[in-house]
Amino acid sequence: MNADLSRPHPAGQEENSPLLPFAERDLPAGRHQFHKERLMAQIHEDLRAADIADIAAPAAAPSAPARAAGARNPFLRRSFLVPVAGFALAGALAIGFFSSVDRGAADGPGSTLATGPALTTRIGTADPKGTPQLLDRISLASSSTGAGPLSVRADQFVYIGSKSANTYVKTVGDKSTVVSEQLHTRHQWNSPDGTEGWLIEPGNTGPKGVTLAGRDERGKARTPYLNAPTYNYLTTLPTDPDVLLRRIYEETKGMGRGPDQEAFTTIGDLLRGSYPPAELTAALYKAAAKIPGVVTVDEAVDAAGRSGIAVARLDEHSGLREEWIFDRQTLTFLGERSVQVQGESGEQGLIKPGTVVYTSAVMTRTVVDRIKEIPPSAR
Repeated sequence: MNADLSRPHPAGQEENSPLLPFAERDLPAGRHQFHKERLMAQIHEDLRAADIADIAAPAAAPSAPARAAGARNPFLRRSFLVPVAGFALAGALAIGFFSSVDRGAADGPGSTLATGPALTTRIGTADPKGTPQLLDRISLASSSTGAGPLSVRADQFVYIGSKSANTYVKTVGDKSTVVSEQLHTRHQWNSPDGTEGWLIEPGNTGPKGVTLAGRDERGKARTPYLNAPTYNYLTTLPTDPDVLLRRIYEETKGMGRGPDQEAFTTIGDLLRGSYPPAELTAALYKAAAKIPGVVTVDEAVDAAGRSGIAVARLDEHSGLREEWIFDRQTLTFLGERSVQVQGESGEQGLIKPGTVVYTSAVMTRTVVDRIKEIPPSAR
């Protein structure tokens, strides 16, 4: 019997082989997971030649949505939209991360570098026909099921429970290999104004987790924006699809590898990494239908192994296809993944077509009354 190549699996491992256990370990001081995941995703055509100054640039002015145009890594946005406070350390950690890789630092106790083999998958067939109609159905389905909170009180928290893993090029000495993180679970809480938050991610934050508090050095709330929103900020966004899309294009001008790809990525980040109000969620799907180059993929699998249909867009510069995965029957958003479908990327072209560069699955998304409260559905 042939192996089911549609499901992500470690390259070189038998289909039915169990995943290696993901050991829980404490995170070294300052190596917060919400910076690590952003940095681990920054695979470029040449890792050693990465422009550290360009990566650090957003930290200098976290309240401004604009970033310098140019050779921006297509995987930079594989973050989960933490409060703006996290960006203050991003520049220093970026430099530390790349220096560690370039020095060939070996993984040891507390290391945040992955050593597992790369995840691979069957590349699904893309078809542009019917995609706007599919997104319209998804929008209607999200409205009918109430996909998003009606309101969040100031003393409550948005909770997101998810599973995810990244793939990247790891260099030790003069040897580079493609590795993937072990699939792991994340528990994240954020207050509606973004000033309070917490993250627990076994293996990366330690059992107690790390703070996602979003106040500046004077104790004031930072200014949220599209790439680092709060729930309160999301409630201010327009719900007319045309107006919403125009705002997304305006606020992301000059970012990424082109305005259309950046708009698609921005919407994907909001759908996966936040909990938009129901009316905004429906508008985001309708706005996505208006972006050129958006296609339907016949099959995609999220990080939890759930198979579905996908709405996707190919970044022609990197050959990476970003896929939003939906349940075939209910059209519920399941998760997201990024797959190398054309050409080769990464240092020395080690990331081949069929490599799953990033995978995620949203397991539970709800509103809770206390920080660190895990809802029954996520236990």
